This record gives sequence, structure tokens and C-alpha cells, in this order.
Amino acid sequence: MRRTRGFFSLVGASLVDLFDQGTAFGRLALVHVLMMAGDTLVTISLAGSLFFSVAPDTAKIKVLAYLALTIAPFAVVSPLLGPLIDRVQHGRKFLVAVSGGTRALLCYTMATHLNSLWLFPEAFVVLISSKLYVVTRGAIVPQMARTHQFATHRAELSRAGWPSSDPDGPSGFAGFNAQLTLLGTLAGFVMGFIGAGVLKTVGASWVLYLATVIFTASVIASTRLVAPKKVSVDRAHLSQLERDHMRLNPLGNGEVAWGLFAATAMRAGVGFATFLLAFGLRREHANLGLYALALSASGVGSMIGLALVTRMRTMRSEPTLLFGALFFAGVGAFIVSLQPMLGIQVLLAGWLGLAASVLQPSFDSLTQRNIAESSQGRTFARFAVRQQLAWVLGALVPVAVPLSFGFGDRILAVALLLASGWYIVGRKQRA
Repeated sequence: MRRTRGFFSLVGASLVDLFDQGTAFGRLALVHVLMMAGDTLVTISLAGSLFFSVAPDTAKIKVLAYLALTIAPFAVVSPLLGPLIDRVQHGRKFLVAVSGGTRALLCYTMATHLNSLWLFPEAFVVLISSKLYVVTRGAIVPQMARTHQFATHRAELSRAGWPSSDPDGPSGFAGFNAQLTLLGTLAGFVMGFIGAGVLKTVGASWVLYLATVIFTASVIASTRLVAPKKVSVDRAHLSQLERDHMRLNPLGNGEVAWGLFAATAMRAGVGFATFLLAFGLRREHANLGLYALALSASGVGSMIGLALVTRMRTMRSEPTLLFGALFFAGVGAFIVSLQPMLGIQVLLAGWLGLAASVLQPSFDSLTQRNIAESSQGRTFARFAVRQQLAWVLGALVPVAVPLSFGFGDRILAVALLLASGWYIVGRKQRA
């Protein structure tokens, strides 16, 4: 009961911060909510036009093309946009506005090109813009956490029953990351129902028109972001470890390197489970509503995980949370493999959503604390590449090879349990 009250207290505190547009966190939270709502609508429109509306064999071809498309934007984000984010630290809110504005324009044009070859290059640029926002947001959080508004934000969380923390410390960053992700998940959850209704009644084009409106609103909101102070770095007095960070050598910090391994392993597992379920439902001729139920379960699991991660971070270290998320996700997949029924697969989607939402804010916090701010744009860009590549590689397996739910769940369980063991052993060897 206490944990339930704590969860709703966190949700309430996050919503209070969202509607308090006089703070830096409130303004960033509003932008994040709009961006996640818009991305949800884009996903729904593409799923409706590329997957569920066509024959299974055609769907497989289109899904393979889409998976390749999700990797391609990182060829731009990592070498080009990452360094740009670091060079224009004072203008990062401008990059956020560019990201939203580009998606607003392209969602409008995509709505008229759903049956045209133009859809793929337009979706490609939309994905680039989405990753630009994700990477920029990761670099903004530590700067925002050091503004004077953090004191008010921390006091509100404390009154809601959540432990306060130093913004420069690990749980401060984890708290910000968790709250932003929680608000984004709530926005996606609500917009998912709205988008599904629009898709069913008037079609995928109107889902994209609605996304155009949402992204336009995000551009307006992004102009109100608080400009952070410019970070200056005296390279002459950097230690060798700091120089490694500046060159973006993640092996310069063992915690970050192994944290990245844990994050990519989880992303691969989520990608595998997502398409195992999608193609399994197609083979079973299951109703589309069951897939929507699985997505909803994943969203609920994510919200529960985000509510837990801030409180758990005060009692357990980030590496412990990373290990625990991988291990218990693997245990859950093994238990489900013993009774691989459709309804149980929905529960697995929720369990994986919970585990992933505990792991990702913890890893983001680890990175933000250990990597110099002036290099965080490149850091988050490169790490996003690896995580997305892992998601795609995991997704390719059930797309290319027909797998039953039971066998697929056992593969997932073994992979996650091995990853958790490898993480804990490798991290101790690096220490």
C-alpha cells in the first residue's frame, strides 16, 4: 500500500511540475510530453500502413525495410549531429525546436504519401529528427538539474514522500530521467488510445495530421526552454581519464562501458520480444486488440518501473539496478516459457516494460555523472546508435525465423540471464 501511494505521489508531483511552467523542469517536461505524444502517433500510423494492413509475407518484407530504416538515421546523428550538440551548448533549445519543426512538416507530407515511395525517405528524416531530440535531451538534463529551479523541484518531491537528492549526484539525475520518462510514457499511453481510434475511424493519414499539430505545439513550447549556462573546458588541466571522456572513449570508465553493455542487452531483448509477439499474433490470426493490449501492458509496466527506480536508487546502486533489471527480466521470460499462452505473453510485455524502465534511467544517470558535459552530445549519440542497433538485431531474429512463443521465450530468458551474469563478472574484473 505504501508503494502504491508512493507511485501516485510521484505521478502527482510530476504532473504538478509539468503544469508549473515557471520552472526549467516544467518547460522541458512539456516539450518531452509533446514529443513523445507525436512519436506515438507516427508509430501508430506506420504500423497501420506497413504491417497490419497487408498480407503476412508482404508485412515481413516491409518490416525488414523499416528495421533497416531505423538504423540508418544514426549514420547522421552520431558523426554529425552529436558533435553539433556539443558545440552549440547554449543553443540546444534551438536544436529541440528544429527537431519538432522538421517532424511537423514531414508528418504533413507523409500523410499524402502513405502509398508512395516518398514515404520511406520522409520517415527516414523523421527518425533522424526524433533521435536528434533524444540525444539533445540527454545532454540538457544535467545542465537543467543545476539551475536554481531544482531546489523547488526537489522540495516538491520531498513533500510527496520521495527522497530528495543532490542534483549532481546519481539519484538526482536518475530522478529527473525517471520523471521525464514517466511523463512521456503517460503521454504515449493516452495518445496511443486516441491515435488508435483515429486510425480505425478515419485512417492513417489523419493520424499523421494530428501528429503535425502536436509537433507544431512542441516547437512553440521549445522556445520557452531555459538556456543553460555555457560550459567551458580547460583541456590543459584535464586528467588522462577526462581526456578519454572528451574523446568519447567509454572504456575510460568501466562503469559506463559495462552499463552500456547492460543497456544494449536489454534493448536487444525488448526488440526480440516485440516482434516475437507481433509475428506470433499474425500466425495465430489473433485480433489486433490483443497486440494493443500487450502495448498497454508494456506501458503500465514502464510506469510502475519508473515509479520504483527513484526510490530504489536511494537504497541500491546503479550497477545493482542494471544487474537486477536484466536478471529478473530473464527469470520472467523463463517462467512465461513454461506456459506460452497468448494471455501470458501480454503479461511478459508488461514485465519487460518494467525491467527496461528501471534500467534505462539508471544507465542515463551513470552516463551523465561520469561523462564531461561538453562531450555528452557525442556520448548520447554514440550510445543511442549501439542501443538502436541492438534493438534491431534482436528484432530481426523473430522476423527472419518463425519461432513459437515457448521456444522464443526460452531464447530470450537464456540471453538475458547470460547477459546479467556477464555484466556482473565483467564489471568486477574492471574494478
